[in-house]
Amino acid sequence: MSGDDKAPEHLRHKPLTDLARPRELVLACPSFKSQVNLSRIIRLAGCAAVEKVIACGAMKIDPTIARDGIEQVSIERRRTLLPVLKKLKQKGYRLVGLEQTDQSHNLFEYSFKRRTALVIGHERLGITDEELAVLDDTIEIPVYGLPYSYNVVTATTMAVYEYCRQFPTG
Repeated sequence: MSGDDKAPEHLRHKPLTDLARPRELVLACPSFKSQVNLSRIIRLAGCAAVEKVIACGAMKIDPTIARDGIEQVSIERRRTLLPVLKKLKQKGYRLVGLEQTDQSHNLFEYSFKRRTALVIGHERLGITDEELAVLDDTIEIPVYGLPYSYNVVTATTMAVYEYCRQFPTG
């Protein structure tokens, strides 16, 4: 750097990016084995301006992990996922499962509908056969090494980011 060049200033908290409209993305989560995963998904939803997360089973959200997401996101608790998915479909949501199946679309080639419910699988068991049967599509993320799949929060983050990339203004 010459004497006139100034190093870039690190901005820890830049202003939020404005959206032209609310996101029409809902995250539908099973009862997770690890409640840390749900807390991380709540934080992700807050950062991405996803307004609603549906969580099944007994949920405990760690506010130190979820951070401001816990106040920004509507968290709806349900006992099981299948009835929730049927109601979302009736409300016009495209049900998209984040799951490896023989009919899954590559995330990087998939075109989301604006009104989407992203259905997340259980960490170990994935999405049940009954839930798969009501989905409109499944998407998967290419894996280039072992293990054969990404952590549930990492995969959810990639899928939400891709949705946001396709709808950058909401």
